[in-house]
Amino acid sequence: MEKVKLDNRRILFNLLPAHVAQHFLMSNPRNMDLYYQSYSQVGVMFASIPNFNDFYIELDGNNMGVECLRLLNEIIADFDELMEKDFYKDIEKIKTIGSTYMAAVGLAPTSGTKAKKSISSHLSTLADFAIEMFDVLDEINYQSYNDFVLRVGINVGPVVAGVIGARRPQYDIWGNTVNVASRMDSTGVQGRIQVTEEVHRLLRRCPYHFVCRGKVSVKGKGEMLTYFLEGRTDGNGSQIRSLGLDRKMGPYGRAGLQGRRPPVCPMPGVSVRAGLPPHSPGQYLSSAAAGKEA
Repeated sequence: MEKVKLDNRRILFNLLPAHVAQHFLMSNPRNMDLYYQSYSQVGVMFASIPNFNDFYIELDGNNMGVECLRLLNEIIADFDELMEKDFYKDIEKIKTIGSTYMAAVGLAPTSGTKAKKSISSHLSTLADFAIEMFDVLDEINYQSYNDFVLRVGINVGPVVAGVIGARRPQYDIWGNTVNVASRMDSTGVQGRIQVTEEVHRLLRRCPYHFVCRGKVSVKGKGEMLTYFLEGRTDGNGSQIRSLGLDRKMGPYGRAGLQGRRPPVCPMPGVSVRAGLPPHSPGQYLSSAAAGKEA
Protein backbone atom coordinates (compact mmCIF):
# COMPACT_ATOMS: atom_id res chain seq x y z
CA MET A 1 0.00 0.00 0.00
CA GLU A 2 2.84 2.36 0.86
CA LYS A 3 4.49 1.64 -2.50
CA VAL A 4 1.25 2.51 -4.31
CA LYS A 5 1.10 5.82 -2.46
CA LEU A 6 4.70 6.61 -3.39
CA ASP A 7 4.05 5.71 -7.03
CA ASN A 8 0.95 7.92 -7.11
CA ARG A 9 2.90 10.77 -5.53
CA ARG A 10 5.67 10.40 -8.12
CA ILE A 11 3.15 10.45 -10.97
CA LEU A 12 1.44 13.52 -9.52
CA PHE A 13 4.73 15.41 -9.25
CA ASN A 14 5.51 14.48 -12.86
CA LEU A 15 2.14 15.79 -14.03
CA LEU A 16 2.09 19.03 -12.02
CA PRO A 17 4.60 21.60 -10.75
CA ALA A 18 5.85 20.75 -7.26
CA HIS A 19 3.96 23.55 -5.47
CA VAL A 20 0.70 22.63 -7.26
CA ALA A 21 1.10 18.90 -6.55
CA GLN A 22 1.73 19.74 -2.89
CA HIS A 23 -1.47 21.78 -2.84
CA PHE A 24 -3.53 18.79 -3.98
CA LEU A 25 -1.79 16.41 -1.57
CA MET A 26 -2.64 18.72 1.34
CA SER A 27 -6.23 19.36 0.21
CA ASN A 28 -9.35 17.53 1.28
CA PRO A 29 -10.08 14.90 -1.44
CA ARG A 30 -13.76 15.82 -1.25
CA ASN A 31 -13.01 19.47 -1.96
CA MET A 32 -12.04 19.57 -5.65
CA ASP A 33 -12.52 23.28 -6.29
CA LEU A 34 -10.81 24.82 -9.28
CA TYR A 35 -7.13 25.49 -8.61
CA TYR A 36 -5.90 28.76 -10.08
CA GLN A 37 -3.31 31.42 -9.36
CA SER A 38 -2.74 34.84 -10.89
CA TYR A 39 0.76 36.17 -11.55
CA SER A 40 1.75 39.71 -12.51
CA GLN A 41 5.05 38.95 -14.25
CA VAL A 42 5.82 35.62 -15.94
CA GLY A 43 8.22 34.88 -18.79
CA VAL A 44 6.68 32.62 -21.44
CA MET A 45 8.58 30.79 -24.18
CA PHE A 46 7.45 28.84 -27.24
CA ALA A 47 10.15 26.90 -29.10
CA SER A 48 9.11 25.11 -32.26
CA ILE A 49 10.79 22.93 -34.88
CA PRO A 50 9.02 24.24 -38.01
CA ASN A 51 10.62 21.77 -40.43
CA PHE A 52 9.63 18.65 -38.44
CA ASN A 53 6.41 18.33 -40.44
CA ASP A 54 8.49 18.08 -43.61
CA PHE A 55 10.55 15.34 -41.95
CA TYR A 56 7.56 13.29 -40.77
CA ILE A 57 6.45 10.71 -43.33
CA GLU A 58 4.65 7.38 -43.01
CA LEU A 59 6.47 4.61 -44.87
CA ASP A 60 6.98 0.90 -44.35
CA GLY A 61 10.70 1.62 -43.94
CA ASN A 62 10.15 3.84 -40.87
CA ASN A 63 7.40 1.77 -39.29
CA MET A 64 4.66 4.07 -40.65
CA GLY A 65 6.09 7.18 -39.00
CA VAL A 66 6.96 5.64 -35.63
CA GLU A 67 10.70 6.20 -36.14
CA CYS A 68 10.03 9.88 -36.87
CA LEU A 69 8.13 10.16 -33.59
CA ARG A 70 10.91 8.29 -31.82
CA LEU A 71 13.37 10.99 -32.89
CA LEU A 72 10.97 13.77 -31.84
CA ASN A 73 10.64 12.08 -28.45
CA GLU A 74 14.43 12.06 -28.14
CA ILE A 75 14.56 15.79 -28.89
CA ILE A 76 11.85 16.64 -26.36
CA ALA A 77 13.41 14.33 -23.75
CA ASP A 78 16.76 16.09 -24.22
CA PHE A 79 15.07 19.46 -23.70
CA ASP A 80 13.51 18.02 -20.53
CA GLU A 81 16.93 16.80 -19.39
CA LEU A 82 18.38 20.26 -19.99
CA MET A 83 15.69 21.72 -17.74
CA GLU A 84 16.80 19.38 -14.95
CA LYS A 85 20.02 21.38 -14.56
CA ASP A 86 20.07 23.23 -11.26
CA PHE A 87 20.43 26.61 -12.97
CA TYR A 88 17.06 26.09 -14.72
CA LYS A 89 15.13 24.86 -11.69
CA ASP A 90 12.84 27.92 -11.75
CA ILE A 91 11.59 27.11 -15.26
CA GLU A 92 8.41 25.07 -15.60
CA LYS A 93 7.67 22.99 -18.67
CA ILE A 94 4.03 23.65 -19.48
CA LYS A 95 3.44 21.22 -22.35
CA THR A 96 4.39 20.18 -25.85
CA ILE A 97 2.06 20.88 -28.78
CA GLY A 98 3.17 18.75 -31.70
CA SER A 99 6.82 19.71 -32.14
CA THR A 100 6.48 22.94 -30.10
CA TYR A 101 7.92 23.14 -26.59
CA MET A 102 6.24 25.55 -24.16
CA ALA A 103 7.84 26.67 -20.91
CA ALA A 104 7.50 29.51 -18.41
CA VAL A 105 9.43 31.09 -15.56
CA GLY A 106 8.21 33.00 -12.51
CA LEU A 107 5.46 30.57 -11.51
CA ALA A 108 7.10 29.04 -8.44
CA PRO A 109 6.08 30.74 -5.17
CA THR A 110 8.70 32.09 -2.77
CA SER A 111 8.44 31.50 0.94
CA GLY A 112 10.46 31.68 4.11
CA THR A 113 14.04 32.87 3.70
CA LYS A 114 14.06 32.20 -0.05
CA ALA A 115 14.63 35.55 -1.71
CA LYS A 116 12.22 36.57 -4.42
CA LYS A 117 14.00 36.87 -7.75
CA SER A 118 13.45 39.85 -10.01
CA ILE A 119 11.61 39.32 -13.27
CA SER A 120 14.83 40.31 -15.07
CA SER A 121 16.65 37.46 -13.33
CA HIS A 122 13.87 35.05 -14.27
CA LEU A 123 13.90 36.19 -17.90
CA SER A 124 17.67 35.83 -17.99
CA THR A 125 17.29 32.21 -16.93
CA LEU A 126 14.68 31.62 -19.65
CA ALA A 127 16.89 33.31 -22.27
CA ASP A 128 19.86 31.12 -21.31
CA PHE A 129 17.66 28.03 -21.55
CA ALA A 130 16.49 29.04 -25.04
CA ILE A 131 20.07 29.62 -26.17
CA GLU A 132 21.18 26.24 -24.87
CA MET A 133 18.25 24.52 -26.59
CA PHE A 134 19.97 25.37 -29.89
CA ASP A 135 23.08 23.52 -28.72
CA VAL A 136 21.01 20.49 -27.76
CA LEU A 137 19.30 20.38 -31.16
CA ASP A 138 22.62 20.89 -32.98
CA GLU A 139 24.01 17.87 -31.17
CA ILE A 140 21.02 15.73 -32.16
CA ASN A 141 21.37 16.92 -35.76
CA TYR A 142 25.03 15.92 -35.75
CA GLN A 143 24.28 12.45 -34.37
CA SER A 144 21.24 11.75 -36.57
CA TYR A 145 22.41 13.46 -39.81
CA ASN A 146 19.39 15.78 -39.79
CA ASP A 147 18.97 19.53 -40.16
CA PHE A 148 16.19 20.41 -37.73
CA VAL A 149 15.97 24.11 -36.92
CA LEU A 150 14.62 25.86 -33.85
CA ARG A 151 12.46 28.98 -33.82
CA VAL A 152 11.81 30.63 -30.46
CA GLY A 153 9.50 33.36 -29.19
CA ILE A 154 9.55 34.92 -25.70
CA ASN A 155 7.19 37.38 -24.00
CA VAL A 156 6.61 38.56 -20.44
CA GLY A 157 3.56 39.76 -18.54
CA PRO A 158 0.59 38.68 -16.40
CA VAL A 159 -0.88 35.18 -16.67
CA VAL A 160 -3.40 32.99 -14.90
CA ALA A 161 -2.25 29.45 -14.07
CA GLY A 162 -4.57 26.61 -13.21
CA VAL A 163 -5.34 22.91 -13.33
CA ILE A 164 -8.14 21.80 -15.64
CA GLY A 165 -9.82 18.39 -15.69
CA ALA A 166 -10.66 15.64 -13.23
CA ARG A 167 -9.14 12.85 -15.32
CA ARG A 168 -5.59 13.43 -16.55
CA PRO A 169 -5.52 16.94 -15.04
CA GLN A 170 -3.57 19.48 -17.06
CA TYR A 171 -1.60 22.38 -15.61
CA ASP A 172 -1.64 25.31 -18.03
CA ILE A 173 -1.35 29.09 -18.23
CA TRP A 174 -3.64 31.55 -19.99
CA GLY A 175 -3.74 35.18 -20.97
CA ASN A 176 -2.72 37.72 -23.57
CA THR A 177 0.92 37.25 -22.52
CA VAL A 178 0.76 33.61 -23.60
CA ASN A 179 -0.91 34.46 -26.92
CA VAL A 180 1.74 37.05 -27.79
CA ALA A 181 4.56 34.67 -26.82
CA SER A 182 3.09 32.15 -29.26
CA ARG A 183 2.96 34.84 -31.94
CA MET A 184 6.61 35.69 -31.29
CA ASP A 185 7.35 32.10 -32.29
CA SER A 186 4.98 31.84 -35.27
CA THR A 187 6.04 35.21 -36.75
CA GLY A 188 9.69 34.55 -35.98
CA VAL A 189 12.61 33.44 -38.13
CA GLN A 190 14.12 29.96 -38.16
CA GLY A 191 17.30 29.81 -36.13
CA ARG A 192 16.45 32.97 -34.16
CA ILE A 193 14.93 33.98 -30.83
CA GLN A 194 12.33 36.74 -31.26
CA VAL A 195 11.31 38.71 -28.17
CA THR A 196 8.89 41.53 -27.44
CA GLU A 197 9.86 45.09 -26.68
CA GLU A 198 9.12 44.49 -22.98
CA VAL A 199 11.49 41.52 -22.82
CA HIS A 200 14.18 43.63 -24.47
CA ARG A 201 13.58 46.45 -21.97
CA LEU A 202 13.99 44.11 -19.01
CA LEU A 203 17.10 42.38 -20.37
CA ARG A 204 18.94 45.23 -22.05
CA ARG A 205 21.15 45.74 -18.97
CA CYS A 206 21.99 42.06 -18.95
CA PRO A 207 24.91 40.55 -20.91
CA TYR A 208 22.99 39.83 -24.12
CA HIS A 209 23.25 41.08 -27.68
CA PHE A 210 19.98 42.18 -29.28
CA VAL A 211 19.17 43.25 -32.84
CA CYS A 212 16.07 45.34 -33.50
CA ARG A 213 13.95 43.55 -36.09
CA GLY A 214 11.46 46.37 -36.52
CA LYS A 215 7.67 46.31 -36.71
CA VAL A 216 6.02 42.92 -37.16
CA SER A 217 2.35 42.33 -37.90
CA VAL A 218 0.90 40.24 -35.05
CA LYS A 219 -2.59 38.79 -35.25
CA GLY A 220 -4.91 40.53 -32.82
CA LYS A 221 -2.23 43.07 -31.81
CA GLY A 222 -1.43 44.96 -35.00
CA GLU A 223 2.14 46.17 -35.50
CA MET A 224 4.59 45.27 -32.72
CA LEU A 225 8.23 46.27 -32.35
CA THR A 226 10.30 43.12 -31.79
CA TYR A 227 13.93 42.19 -31.26
CA PHE A 228 16.14 39.21 -32.00
CA LEU A 229 18.15 37.87 -29.07
CA GLU A 230 21.42 37.06 -30.83
CA GLY A 231 23.32 35.49 -27.94
CA ARG A 232 25.28 36.18 -24.78
CA THR A 233 28.12 38.64 -24.35
CA ASP A 234 30.94 38.70 -21.83
CA GLY A 235 29.65 41.95 -20.37
CA ASN A 236 32.08 44.00 -22.48
CA GLY A 237 30.20 43.67 -25.75
CA SER A 238 32.06 40.60 -27.09
CA GLN A 239 29.75 37.70 -27.94
CA ILE A 240 30.58 34.41 -26.25
CA ARG A 241 27.50 32.45 -27.38
CA SER A 242 26.03 33.31 -30.76
CA LEU A 243 22.94 32.08 -32.59
CA GLY A 244 24.29 32.99 -36.01
CA LEU A 245 22.64 31.15 -38.89
CA ASP A 246 26.07 30.11 -40.19
CA ARG A 247 26.95 28.11 -37.07
CA LYS A 248 28.27 24.66 -37.92
CA MET A 249 26.39 21.52 -37.07
CA GLY A 250 28.54 19.52 -34.74
CA PRO A 251 28.88 18.03 -31.27
CA TYR A 252 28.44 21.31 -29.40
CA GLY A 253 29.80 20.90 -25.92
CA ARG A 254 26.76 20.84 -23.71
CA ALA A 255 29.32 20.21 -21.01
CA GLY A 256 30.55 23.71 -21.74
CA LEU A 257 27.73 25.08 -19.60
CA GLN A 258 27.29 21.97 -17.50
CA GLY A 259 28.16 22.96 -13.99
CA ARG A 260 29.09 26.51 -15.08
CA ARG A 261 26.52 29.08 -14.10
CA PRO A 262 26.10 31.71 -16.83
CA PRO A 263 26.63 35.35 -15.77
CA VAL A 264 23.55 36.53 -13.91
CA CYS A 265 21.47 39.54 -14.78
CA PRO A 266 22.32 42.55 -12.57
CA MET A 267 19.83 43.95 -10.13
CA PRO A 268 17.98 47.13 -11.14
CA GLY A 269 20.20 50.20 -10.93
CA VAL A 270 23.42 48.33 -11.71
CA SER A 271 24.82 49.40 -15.06
CA VAL A 272 26.23 46.73 -17.35
CA ARG A 273 27.20 47.24 -20.95
CA ALA A 274 25.14 44.82 -23.04
CA GLY A 275 26.70 44.95 -26.48
CA LEU A 276 25.60 47.28 -29.23
CA PRO A 277 22.63 49.61 -28.73
CA PRO A 278 19.45 48.36 -30.43
CA HIS A 279 19.52 51.03 -33.14
CA SER A 280 23.26 51.21 -33.82
CA PRO A 281 24.21 51.58 -37.51
CA GLY A 282 24.30 48.21 -39.18
CA GLN A 283 22.32 46.56 -36.40
CA TYR A 284 18.79 47.45 -37.51
CA LEU A 285 17.04 44.65 -39.35
CA SER A 286 13.71 45.40 -40.96
CA SER A 287 10.93 42.85 -40.82
CA ALA A 288 11.10 42.51 -44.59
CA ALA A 289 14.83 41.79 -44.49
CA ALA A 290 14.40 39.38 -41.64
CA GLY A 291 11.68 37.56 -43.55
CA LYS A 292 14.11 37.01 -46.45
CA GLU A 293 16.46 35.22 -44.07
CA ALA A 294 13.85 32.61 -43.12
